[in-house]
Amino acid sequence: MDFVLPNATSLGLFVSAALALLLMPGPAVLYLVGRSIEQGRTAGLVSIAGIHAATVFHVLTAALGLSALLASSALAFAIVKYAGAAYLIWMGLRKLFAPVPGLGTGASALARHSNWRLFRDGFIVNLLNPKTALFFLAFLPQFVDVALGHVAVQIFTLGILFTALGLITDTSYAMAAGIAGSWLRGNRSYLRFERYFSGFLYIGLGVTAALAGNGKK
Repeated sequence: MDFVLPNATSLGLFVSAALALLLMPGPAVLYLVGRSIEQGRTAGLVSIAGIHAATVFHVLTAALGLSALLASSALAFAIVKYAGAAYLIWMGLRKLFAPVPGLGTGASALARHSNWRLFRDGFIVNLLNPKTALFFLAFLPQFVDVALGHVAVQIFTLGILFTALGLITDTSYAMAAGIAGSWLRGNRSYLRFERYFSGFLYIGLGVTAALAGNGKK
């Protein structure tokens, strides 16, 4: 596939708008920050890989026009929306009702998830977010130059550029949260309340996803 980009002015506007949106934390960012605090920077980075693997899927569906089908079908939108919300709430409930870790073992007391599970959870969280698909459907075409032709290729190219910018901003969030988490995981008070913080965070994200209209990634 040949990459087709709009002119420099449109491209500059796209990058500026994309960075402004990405720097405002949405559900995916809050999710990876929670993972980074819980388990460190590596866990945050693996979660980012899962999140953006799903982002690439959404970009492909936008380029192929499948997002239009999702936007036009209230039933399809509702099914995907509530499935994603239910998954987040389930993660929160699982965290709340997990056994309380011992307080004498420091960071190792927190449950550690495998890289595969971190990747899978990040992928599902973003895959089952229909607002991501609708965002690409509404945002990317604004920067497409019809005169260049290959509209689907332009949408795909802009989507990949958005994903690359997202990797940069999300990595910054994960690194900062991982540093903070290193201190928090050694704090006895944090170990006592960590499961409540994380559990209610995931449940809150799920409720937000179920009730909110179009919003950030």
